Amino acid sequence: MADHTGSKPVHQAEYERKQHREEMKQQVISFVMMILFTFVAFGMVMAGVDSFFVIPVLLLLAIVQVVFQLYYFMHMKNKGHDMPALMMYGGAAVALLTIITFTTIIWW
Repeated sequence: MADHTGSKPVHQAEYERKQHREEMKQQVISFVMMILFTFVAFGMVMAGVDSFFVIPVLLLLAIVQVVFQLYYFMHMKNKGHDMPALMMYGGAAVALLTIITFTTIIWW
């Protein structure tokens, strides 16, 4: 049975509306969490917490925020993004190996 426009069946249109609603809900939740992480990071720095604790926590919060950005706002969790994801993760791996290599060469 088609809807009044004749373009899609009613059940498919309802399913798509539900999917869009769920996706928007996930984006809002991840946005709120990223704002919360930012406030936590600023609060730790402003409070003068020891840098041996602050730096690893800030790096962890930054990594979580990057994952949220990729998966929820850049839609990397959706189907059809396998090749861009492979290229991005491959580039990140090469960059990390390069940084580790040059850090090792400089320190030793």
